[in-house]
Amino acid sequence: MKGIGKVGYLDKPIPADPEPMDAIIRTTRALICTSDTHTVSGAIGDRSNLTLGHQAVGIVHKLGSAVKTVREGDRVAVKAITPCYQCENCLRGISSQCGGALGDWKFANSKDGVFAEYFHVNNADANLAPIPASVPDDVAVYACDMMSTGFMGAEHANIPIGGTVAIFAQGPVGLMATVGARLLGAGMVIAVESIPKRKELAKCFGADVVIDFMEQDPVQRIRALTDGRGVNSSIEALGSQVAFEACVKVTAPGGTISNIGYHGRGEFMQIPRLEWGVGMSDQSIRTGLCPGGKERMGRLLRLLENGRVDPTPLTTHRFTFEQVERAFHMMETKEDGIIKPAIVFPA
Repeated sequence: MKGIGKVGYLDKPIPADPEPMDAIIRTTRALICTSDTHTVSGAIGDRSNLTLGHQAVGIVHKLGSAVKTVREGDRVAVKAITPCYQCENCLRGISSQCGGALGDWKFANSKDGVFAEYFHVNNADANLAPIPASVPDDVAVYACDMMSTGFMGAEHANIPIGGTVAIFAQGPVGLMATVGARLLGAGMVIAVESIPKRKELAKCFGADVVIDFMEQDPVQRIRALTDGRGVNSSIEALGSQVAFEACVKVTAPGGTISNIGYHGRGEFMQIPRLEWGVGMSDQSIRTGLCPGGKERMGRLLRLLENGRVDPTPLTTHRFTFEQVERAFHMMETKEDGIIKPAIVFPA
């Protein structure tokens, strides 16, 4: 990122020898995220000569002298969020907000990201997860953000066993929220989406009902499916005022609205007053940033290792590192039905 609305290539030196607790990783695979395009459009303010990207796996290139749990040459996955596990928020149990609101979102926010041949990782013992031998890099890279964020959406939604959940938007995160809802025992998963390929993937990943909001009112349809009661839980996976309002409208009193969408525009979000019970509906609104750390990453990699989840249908396009600018543009415009572009780095 060369400034708001400006991207391009820049030669930078390989990160210097790491501090004792840190590591340098040689990138092998990366994924482009829509949030990268939000960053370039100025959603978190201006950035100059900042390397983009926050989803990558690779090989340990150099280690700090105090790192004990991985070795140089190991294949590792790195979460999009890399907590320090020492600050007040980490010690309070909200490590995703390490150092302050969005503070733990370091890659492509407060430090260079992963769209580079080498990148730096802080607190390596806490943030590097060895990749099982049976899990290819193309698969493991989905644990870095998409799986973790989507599953968090389902976890935060407090879906009761056999309960009902509505998931608004079936982009990569929404689709992983659909998977997460099924893994957690939802009895009926309702997906809201209009793009044909994403509707198809929603069914593939476990949605029982897919509602096309271009063809029918999703609020009315969800109410009908639940005999007027509303769903136990809803998940906003788009970052849209309309989708957020719909979540409030379809969630039953006492239910939970889980927001994992990136709201990159506007100064305020509005809540529909009457459907919110004029402030007294007993609904909970839960937000969250992708959980970090190797402990969670290890659990996600176990799901991949044992075949519980296969996220690779999300990969609609593949590019070399030299083509990343083209891939970034396509992710911004969503042309050619792109869902998730994988970036393959030189061996």
